[in-house]
Amino acid sequence: MLIGEVARRSGVSARMLRHYDRLGLVRPTGRTGSGYREYSSDDIRRIFHIESLRSLGLSLREVGRALDDPGFTPAHLVDDLIRQTRDRIASETELLTRLRRIGAADPTGWEDVLQIVALLQALGSESAGKRQRAALSSVDDAAVPVEALVEAVLAEADPNVAGALRWALVQSGGGAVALLADGLLAPDAEVRKRAVQSLAELPDGEATARLRDALTNPDAVVRRYAAVALGSRGEVEAVPTLADMIVDETSDADAADALSALAGDPALADRIATTLVDRIAAGTVDPSARQRLTQALADIPGPTASAALTDLTHDRDRAVALTATYVLTLRGRDGR
Repeated sequence: MLIGEVARRSGVSARMLRHYDRLGLVRPTGRTGSGYREYSSDDIRRIFHIESLRSLGLSLREVGRALDDPGFTPAHLVDDLIRQTRDRIASETELLTRLRRIGAADPTGWEDVLQIVALLQALGSESAGKRQRAALSSVDDAAVPVEALVEAVLAEADPNVAGALRWALVQSGGGAVALLADGLLAPDAEVRKRAVQSLAELPDGEATARLRDALTNPDAVVRRYAAVALGSRGEVEAVPTLADMIVDETSDADAADALSALAGDPALADRIATTLVDRIAAGTVDPSARQRLTQALADIPGPTASAALTDLTHDRDRAVALTATYVLTLRGRDGR
């Protein structure tokens, strides 16, 4: 079969077939009387083998070794190809993400594009200082897509940079809540923590709703951050979690402050006091936890808290009784 017919049937151009010949990959079995290359069925089969191996990403040199070296084993080469392919996919995915973010910023000219690229690069810098400056300048210097800010804040371990990024998210004007809510379900505990911390600083109602949902999150850290944030927003759903934090002595001072803030609403004060009293009465609560709960009652106004404290002055646990007595004395001075 002459080279033109082989090219037509195989899909490999005549020019590439001549290149294969020069490299010694496929040498035609014969020549016609006029000197034209003539390929046998074995030659054509070898061409198809070459194309199959090239489709896997092998170089022509590697293809030649694979076909001609009896000692050649494919396992190592295939592993290398897998690694190279993964690296290439990761690189292309990163590029695609960057292009999408530039497009989302709706740049009006190439100066905007270059500025956004510079900020995105700075957000990914190894220097904490550069990342912080990029976060602070993102609001004024260029319209950095909120997706980039969310990704940065969820990955940021430096507390100062994280604070700057959370501030930038607040200034961004929206779009971050759903992305941060996805972060609450991330497999990495640190990412979940950063997500709830960021949500806690967003003031809108959508963020509050997501924080309410976070009260049932499997991660206790997420539940606690959400409860403290909700307490400062006057959300009564946070009360049980805040009471549990006092029992567990986990950020218990923050929890007590949040309960005190909630109790500023007279309609909630007795409900909060009842929750704390129920925890004190629970047989599974240890003495130190009962004392912390008694201390928390100090900042809860209203008759329910006062009556509970009066009862606790006779508690079997001397530390609890003394704490209740002292708290009642303070309440008397404050006119509660």
